[in-house]
Amino acid sequence: MADVTISELAKVVGVDVAKLLSQVKDAGLPHTKADDTISNDDKNILLQSLRGSHGDAEGSAAPRKITLKRKTLGTLKSASSSSRGKTVNVEVRKKRTYVKRSEVEEEPVVEEVAVVEPEIITPDPVVAAEAAIAAAAEEAKAAEETAKAAPVSAPITPDVPSEEAAAARADKPGAKRKAPTKKELDDEAEKKRREARNTKGKPAKRQNRTLKVNDDFVLEGGDDGGRGRRGGRRGRNRLSGSTQAFEKPTEAVIRDIKIGEANKVTDLAQQMTVKAAEVVKTLFKMGVMANINHVVDADTATLLVEEMGHRPNFVSEDALEEQLAESLAAEVGEEKITRAPVVTVMGHVDHGKTSLLDYIRKSTVASHEAGGITQHIGAYHVDTDHGMVSFLDTPGHAAFSAMRSRGAKATDVVVLVVAADDGVKPQTEEAVKHAKAAGVPMVVAINKMDKEGADPDRAKNELSALEVIPDDWGGDTQFIPVSAHTGDGIDKLLEAILLQAELMELTAYTDVPGQGVVVESRLDKGRGAVASVLVQNGTLRTGDIVLVGKEYGRVRALVDENGANIKSAGPSIPVEILGLTGVPDAGDEFVVLNDEKKAKEVAEFRRTRLKDSVQAKQQASLVDNMFAGIGKPNMSTFNIILKTDVRGTLEALTASLVAMNTDEVQVKIVSSGVGGISENDVHLAATSKAMIVGFNVRADKTAKEIIDNENLQLRYYSVIYNVIDDVKAIMGGMLSPEIREEILGVAEVREIFTSPKFGLIAGSMVIEGTIYRSKRIRVLREDVVIYEGELESLRRFKDEANEVRNGVECGIGVKNYTDVKVGDKIEVYQTHEIARSL
Repeated sequence: MADVTISELAKVVGVDVAKLLSQVKDAGLPHTKADDTISNDDKNILLQSLRGSHGDAEGSAAPRKITLKRKTLGTLKSASSSSRGKTVNVEVRKKRTYVKRSEVEEEPVVEEVAVVEPEIITPDPVVAAEAAIAAAAEEAKAAEETAKAAPVSAPITPDVPSEEAAAARADKPGAKRKAPTKKELDDEAEKKRREARNTKGKPAKRQNRTLKVNDDFVLEGGDDGGRGRRGGRRGRNRLSGSTQAFEKPTEAVIRDIKIGEANKVTDLAQQMTVKAAEVVKTLFKMGVMANINHVVDADTATLLVEEMGHRPNFVSEDALEEQLAESLAAEVGEEKITRAPVVTVMGHVDHGKTSLLDYIRKSTVASHEAGGITQHIGAYHVDTDHGMVSFLDTPGHAAFSAMRSRGAKATDVVVLVVAADDGVKPQTEEAVKHAKAAGVPMVVAINKMDKEGADPDRAKNELSALEVIPDDWGGDTQFIPVSAHTGDGIDKLLEAILLQAELMELTAYTDVPGQGVVVESRLDKGRGAVASVLVQNGTLRTGDIVLVGKEYGRVRALVDENGANIKSAGPSIPVEILGLTGVPDAGDEFVVLNDEKKAKEVAEFRRTRLKDSVQAKQQASLVDNMFAGIGKPNMSTFNIILKTDVRGTLEALTASLVAMNTDEVQVKIVSSGVGGISENDVHLAATSKAMIVGFNVRADKTAKEIIDNENLQLRYYSVIYNVIDDVKAIMGGMLSPEIREEILGVAEVREIFTSPKFGLIAGSMVIEGTIYRSKRIRVLREDVVIYEGELESLRRFKDEANEVRNGVECGIGVKNYTDVKVGDKIEVYQTHEIARSL
């Protein structure tokens, strides 16, 4: 505590200023005014002085106080009018403190005693009073014997009924205690009886007594409701004073609270050392509906911390990431080489991208693709006569936009394949946008030149409209006519690719830890998490510790695109790695670290941050989702559990299915993941009434049994077109049908008749169509609908008729309507439900 004035110190310790000045003077300090400043050293001197005056000075040669305690137990029996006598257990506790006579002579002590009255366990208050009198007499006798046994000390004597006796003992500290007379005992007994009668039938109250010994010490005593020898709390005396071991806080403690992008209520409460309920209460006052598991953003957390009287301290969430980036930047290699280019083949679906790569690789991948289309990124490296080239084959289907975007970012050169007989298509335009966004140069391959109707000029004109200008037209993009079927133009295409790479001067280090990007990932049943990665710098070796996104692990094996195990992979080499803790996301970057503990720490930090950010987004849209269905009573939801073979396909399918949502039907992906269909997936499908979609995966034996028993819907697919078409058909069936009306006939009222049986009858002429008896009708007056209802009767002369055709007169009785007038028209109609589709 800093230096304070005498008045401030008095306010802190809770004493009068005049009294504190007196104690300061007794301690020999020079302070005389309330505004004088007292230092910490002066406080210590004052504290030692107070301790010395209270008998607690350090280094005293002999004890200044002697405390004697005595406890006696007894039993009293009393006669009663009932069949048996009553037994009362009495416990008498005594405590006496003796001090040196010299101390008493220097500072007279005002005698003070806290008497703990014995509790008498009895149902009769009169008997309890008699027992208390006997106990008091026994205590007085024992006190007199103790006083005789210690003549050299001045005792703090117990309280007695007579005030004159107390005054006499105050004048004569060494005087012997006088025993109470018989009259005093009788008066005390009568007093006890009256109190017992007044409190009979009422619950006992705790008695607390606080008796002042002097200005600094207080003797507190109380009857804590003891129950004699049967247990329970005993009454006890407590001695307390101003020189306590603890100090009352003088001001609120202001703490620095760390705030990030996402902050849990429980974490903030722990930092502020308050209960989480207090934080929730403050949030409620601020208008934020929250609970202890709520996650608040940085702005809300800042207002909350300031509202609760603390200082917000913004902490970078990316501190670990920054340290990791600094450590990686510090590793500079010495062996710099020219690396092979990474080429991504992009274009519209069925324009021959994979067939082109097959000819270059001399393989038959396209014939093995489901549906003849590529549905995940394939990574290969090929040794050609012109040098080594690494290829990434991306899907052309519209659902794989994210894959094409990743391919463009991870590549050096983009080969844009355009069919000569088909020209520019939507995915071709998208590929051009991805390449330009990534700043990657393009080489255009005009494929299918061997087919009839091939028109390369058409492709050039359409690409020119997209600002991709051929080099022979004055642009900077090479256009190479090729044929993946015959192989024409393939060598020129490879030369153009390597020429473009030579202009870019691609280099990399081989003596630094490996770095790269995840091209694709999947969960293999026998090998676990498998990630296809492209090494961009350094060397990746078996046994290295890798950090991949929010996953990490030690590389157990490296597998090339031909399925062979290799020991290491250098720059521009695509490989599969095994040994990760989980399946990383496609597009995640990987780095090799020396410390597994560091890799685990960063991975767990990324998982936590991802979880918190997702939770914060969900809570931010909670109110929107809550009120999203208001005004849409016919909203239908189609639940799907989606399992795929690779992460990229899962991402593409999820985006495509969610994009089909309408105002009436929505697709909800209850659960999604990579790998086979497990028992947990099936149980979740049964609970949420969802359809299970397996894309290139199958259900295990246990899952199949549950599916059969629960009659769940399970569908397997291998082509993404079929998934989208089937889901669209199911969603169309969930749409409410369209209601269409068809007017069957119109009759004009010519005369009004009254029938005793049917009431009002409208004599009408059918002027259009046919009037049917069982159909609904409308009554029109001056071409305005005034009533909708049903026909009660339809007659032709006196006979009932089911229908009346055009040009025939009839009598019409309208049910529950009597306001039909001459000139009104009665319109008969029916409704049809028309099935809708998306």
